[in-house]
Amino acid sequence: MSNDAVGHVISAHGAVRDDRAYDDGRDTFVHTEQVMGTVVSFRIRPGRSDRERVQHAVREACESLHAVDATFSTWRSDSPVSRLRRGELALDEAPPEVAEVLGLCARVKEMSGGWFDPWALPGGVDPTGLVKGWSLDAALRILREAGVDAALLNAGGDICGFGAPDAEGWRIGIRHPWIADGLACILRIDAAVATSGSYERGPHLVDPRTLARTTRTASATVTGPSLAVCDALATALAVGGDEAYETILDLETYEAYLIRRDGTERATDALPFA
Repeated sequence: MSNDAVGHVISAHGAVRDDRAYDDGRDTFVHTEQVMGTVVSFRIRPGRSDRERVQHAVREACESLHAVDATFSTWRSDSPVSRLRRGELALDEAPPEVAEVLGLCARVKEMSGGWFDPWALPGGVDPTGLVKGWSLDAALRILREAGVDAALLNAGGDICGFGAPDAEGWRIGIRHPWIADGLACILRIDAAVATSGSYERGPHLVDPRTLARTTRTASATVTGPSLAVCDALATALAVGGDEAYETILDLETYEAYLIRRDGTERATDALPFA
């Protein structure tokens, strides 16, 4: 995320400084948190919530993110998900949120036509492609319950928020896959957007049908009401390309934007271009 004020274009990649900022004369609280192998940035308009209440809500949201990391990390050998993958822990012995996330994974697997399939990955079930978005959805609920006017969370291009500065929504810039400082497009969202691709981390997504680390796209973006679902569908779209795109066409509340490897593009009819 850039240092632009809320209401200006928010880039889908990067971080903001950890300090106080101001936008149009209204107080905006800014915070960044290192968690889940990335930086999660917070931009909050407190409204009637005082500074102490906002800080408490941010601490609670960050604690929630770290708790999710401790539960679901496949890099921590002692995490419940790692133990589940090794067969050392039964699902009914794991924290209840594990079953909740895997249940959502099963629903998105069906929604994506099988292009998102955490059970088809090497090493055992791995909900990584959904859980980051799920954790930000949960953190955002904490901020909403604290009564702030608006909030926007960004974790490496996965973005969710509420209280957009105008009726058209937040203006989110989608990074161009081949131009580091360029934007492929600007979208207007009022809930969530996720982008997936291999231009920053190289081939790291696994095709559930071949188990090969590959993508069929240069960039894949999905918008909708749930960041968890957007996150998973963007992964599916990056791996499955046009075939996965066809399944998203049938989803009423989610929209997709695809940049193919040859530079051609495809977008669903209701994608909210700014």
